[in-house]
Amino acid sequence: MVALTPNPSYSVTIQLRISNRAGTLANVTQAIANVGGSLGNIDLVERDLKFLIRNITVDASSEKHAGEIVDAVKAVPDIEVLKVSDRTFDIHRGGKITVESRIPLTVQSDLAMAYTPGVGRVCKAIAEAPEQVYDLTVKSNMVAIVTDGSAVLGLGNLGPEAAMPVMEGKAMLFKEFADVNAFPICLATQDVEEIVRTVKYLAPVFGGVNLEDIAAPRCFEIEQRLKAETDIPIFHDDQHGTAIVSLAALFNALKLVKKDLQTVKIVINGAGAAGVAIAKLLRQAGTTDIWMCDSKGIISTQRDNLTAEKQEFAVAASGTLADAMKNADIFLGVSAPGVVTPEMVASMAKDPIVFAMANPIPEIQPELIMDKVAVVATGRSDYPNQINNVLAFPGVFRGALDCRASSITTNMCLQAAQAIASLVSPAQLDREHIIPSVFDQRVAPAVAAAVGQAARQDGVARR
Repeated sequence: MVALTPNPSYSVTIQLRISNRAGTLANVTQAIANVGGSLGNIDLVERDLKFLIRNITVDASSEKHAGEIVDAVKAVPDIEVLKVSDRTFDIHRGGKITVESRIPLTVQSDLAMAYTPGVGRVCKAIAEAPEQVYDLTVKSNMVAIVTDGSAVLGLGNLGPEAAMPVMEGKAMLFKEFADVNAFPICLATQDVEEIVRTVKYLAPVFGGVNLEDIAAPRCFEIEQRLKAETDIPIFHDDQHGTAIVSLAALFNALKLVKKDLQTVKIVINGAGAAGVAIAKLLRQAGTTDIWMCDSKGIISTQRDNLTAEKQEFAVAASGTLADAMKNADIFLGVSAPGVVTPEMVASMAKDPIVFAMANPIPEIQPELIMDKVAVVATGRSDYPNQINNVLAFPGVFRGALDCRASSITTNMCLQAAQAIASLVSPAQLDREHIIPSVFDQRVAPAVAAAVGQAARQDGVARR
């Protein structure tokens, strides 16, 4: 396997006391380079005639690699390591989000209006006309990020407490990219009935619900139940966010190879929440030839005990993932590291498209197939063409909240994908640029506008 590139998720800050003598710092940086560390900022903290204290930031490729870097620095003569801190853990300390008042409370009259006695008049107004809750409370711009912690990233069933850092991060992304207020709701149950009941009880506070990191197949039932039993948008980002961004990238990749979505053969590896949602959205977009695989190979009609979701995409053929990939135009991986080989990619049709989206290690490293494919994409930020859900969910909720949608429809998802794809102009489109950057400020407004228009077309917009 190709060695992982150093990246900020394994970044450390090393505080050193070094001799105030020419060449000492150069010895430190050389030691870091010798073990493959990627040097970042070097900051001077304090100096006198004899010593300097400096903070040195270094990116590593793993926790083990970070330890090797620190050991290499400690071995340099005439330096003392004062402190080592993990920068990723540092930004999480104390949590990553906060709640702030929108208005100041500085005088008696402010308090009288914001709270008692004035607030009573507002309560009565909402009781008399419940729809005013959108105008007079946070509901119009507040999303619940709900998880049971059963499928946290690619790490598995870690529970609600361990899921909190992800949900806090999601709340940050909502706010930063679309100015949507969001709050983590990490539930200490993995029972479908209890989750559905709890979210329904919480619904009066929130304008929408983002389901996150709930294991399949339970996530499908929870989403379906909540869509049927509530009147606010329910969006499972692991399903629909992944599907929207994947489809957007695929629209543009197909333009490069001059193939049509209606005629290509698509292999999807991974039949969990993301894989099933991608398949469903592709089918709605017009794709007819979809082969889905799981850990046992091709999902075949000849197999017993298939879930309802797998039955929907079962095909007559049977065999391994390698068998499925023969003459395929597109491979979409939402599965596990290293399950695809260069030989499997070589067996695909002319100008193949490979989206290897397992994170942090993709189904196949892009370096191994760059000369074999027309386009390759991953879920990682250190390769071109990152398939990142942040391109979708902030704008989807911005659009849904602004038009007070009662639900998220398939058409809203399709239009969101089209909006994302449209932001890469024909002049910009190439094999390393099929999707906009996550920092492109046009993305969320474009997605919001498309989602709002689709909601009005579908009759689910309430304003």
